[in-house]
Amino acid sequence: MSETDKLQEKQKLPIGFMDSGLGGLSVLREAIKLMPKEDFIYYGDSLHAPYGVKPQAEIRDLTFAVVEKLLDMGIKGLAVACNTATSAAVRLLRNTYPELPIVGIEPAVKPAVTESHGGRILVMADIVPVQCDGLMEFVEHGDLDGQELDDYFAEKLSPVLTDDTESIVLGCTHYPFLKKELRHFLGDRDIHLIDGSLGTSRELMRRLK
Repeated sequence: MSETDKLQEKQKLPIGFMDSGLGGLSVLREAIKLMPKEDFIYYGDSLHAPYGVKPQAEIRDLTFAVVEKLLDMGIKGLAVACNTATSAAVRLLRNTYPELPIVGIEPAVKPAVTESHGGRILVMADIVPVQCDGLMEFVEHGDLDGQELDDYFAEKLSPVLTDDTESIVLGCTHYPFLKKELRHFLGDRDIHLIDGSLGTSRELMRRLK
């Protein structure tokens, strides 16, 4: 097979997506909009979710295990659609598979700062300042609205919301699925909800080109 034929065969391969569960579907949704003619394989490791409470070494091992399964299936690019897996493993993945276009996802702090008018920005993640442990489980269990979720938002966000809060960064790929209920909780507050799904998908498309 010639090099041209090999390239053409590679271009026919799907793009791989991995996450610790269902959250990465929020990134996949944007990728499909940008690249509607591409095929995708999504692997959600719900068996081992959540990744965020595990040691770094275990997160790396779990991430590599999923990526190796995707490579065995045959992929031409990879989106690590999990903030925790990105932080723990994406650099090592790029070193291990230098020929594979790989993008990770990080909390969309940069666009929040770019769009800022001097107000306060909150980052929702499993770290300070807004610790949201247990929030991804609502998505994994399909609980995308209701009083229990509102009570969760009240507990976590009410103490830190101020009159000058202008944006909230959704620091996990699970959280965009909760946008509607979060917007309902925030009421008439003029607060922007920002996630990195679209930016990650654009970077993936750029690298594949």
